[in-house]
Amino acid sequence: MATPSAYQEHLPASPEWLNKGDNAWQLTAATLVGLQSMPGLVILYASIVKKKWAVNSAFMALYAFAAVLICWVLVCYRMAFGEQLLPFWGKGAPALGQKFLTKRALVIETAHHYNNGTVETPAEQPFYPMASLVYFQFTFAAITLILLAGSVLGRMNIKAWMAFVPLWLIFSYTVGAFSLWGGGFLYQWGVIDYSGGYVIHLSSGIGGLTAAYWVGPRLKSDRERFPPNNVLLMLAGAGLLWMGWSGFNGGAPYAANIASSIAVLNTNICAATSLLVWTTLDVIFFGKPSVIGAVQGMMTGLVCITPGAGLVQSWAAIVMGILSGSIPWVTMMILHKKSSLLQKVDDTLGVFHTHAVAGLLGGLLTGLLAEPALCRLLLPVTNSRGAFYGGGGGVQFLKQLVAALFVIGWNLVSTTIILLVIQLFIPLRMPDDQLEIGDDAVHGEEAYALWGDGERYDPTRHGSLHTNNSAVSPYVTGARGVTINL
Repeated sequence: MATPSAYQEHLPASPEWLNKGDNAWQLTAATLVGLQSMPGLVILYASIVKKKWAVNSAFMALYAFAAVLICWVLVCYRMAFGEQLLPFWGKGAPALGQKFLTKRALVIETAHHYNNGTVETPAEQPFYPMASLVYFQFTFAAITLILLAGSVLGRMNIKAWMAFVPLWLIFSYTVGAFSLWGGGFLYQWGVIDYSGGYVIHLSSGIGGLTAAYWVGPRLKSDRERFPPNNVLLMLAGAGLLWMGWSGFNGGAPYAANIASSIAVLNTNICAATSLLVWTTLDVIFFGKPSVIGAVQGMMTGLVCITPGAGLVQSWAAIVMGILSGSIPWVTMMILHKKSSLLQKVDDTLGVFHTHAVAGLLGGLLTGLLAEPALCRLLLPVTNSRGAFYGGGGGVQFLKQLVAALFVIGWNLVSTTIILLVIQLFIPLRMPDDQLEIGDDAVHGEEAYALWGDGERYDPTRHGSLHTNNSAVSPYVTGARGVTINL
């Protein structure tokens, strides 16, 4: 019987190297990770902050998503996954040409060699076109900047943020990505970062804490009282984040294979365990469960499993969930209140605890719990294993620790330099008069319309003795949110 035309090789758009299943999964995984940011974190940020900062917080995420994509295809993809320029950096070049994007995907510097120069593991070459890989890796770069934004919500000058995003992507993110994923010196040394515990979460947590220090704190009134404006909508954003993580970790093997299945299951096990542990601690110490606390516990579990999702056994995912639901809880609820430095630095959403602490924890636990048989499915260095399994695994733990110190140091220095340069031209923090008002002063827009037919609040018409001279948005005639007839 003749082979159906859909499955024949050498069709114009289906070369012999193309695996349609892998390509379909990779594009699906990329879309899931994209949905974590758009609309997941846009919704989460807009709803978890005070009402007066809902629009600004959402826009910071929206802008970063768009800006990162353009920078990514113009120069950054090949800085992170292209030919080596330095041991920690690739050569920047556009990823826009037809010849580049339609050829088979290849991460050229990931070939691993023995000491005598012979090839131990060939370069990663998935069975789909480069365009799929470029887009998949873009979604990771975008969410890293958006996670970092959580540290500076409620006071960073939006113009400074617009300058910060491309600079941090170029000078910070691409360094970590090339070093650990693109074939740089940490990759070649055998450091394990399955899907971004260091590249994404440790770097965004340290970068966010550093940025929060240089930008300065929110108003005293905002620091003392910063209630979410919509808890139910916050849960919707958190749900998109959780479900999207199946693409986050499931897409990391670059194929729809056994490792991706293990990673998806472990991701959900660890997240659920961490959420339950965090909630239990809230009940024990505060007498009641917190919805925001549950979301924080979910987040730390997702972050902690990320560096080892496809490399640890599922019982180990439960262990990691127990630790990720308790250690970041202790650093956030106890150590934070006792540390003068952490008290001084205003990390709005606690990104340091949920991402830096949890990401570091996950990377170190991977160095302990990475299972040898699972490591053989994916890793370039033969005989890789966690310290728990003996056979030289203790060296792996030390490698994980050294890599973490490199990521922390690079992000501290690069984020500081970037912000100090921006500060020469643009104030990093909004002026206090804008901070008092919020979205209306910064954007001329507000999240919720509370007047008949959604009309703009006018203090001269609605009985207020105070007037507001902030600029009117060109979109005031459009929908302003939920309308409530008072």
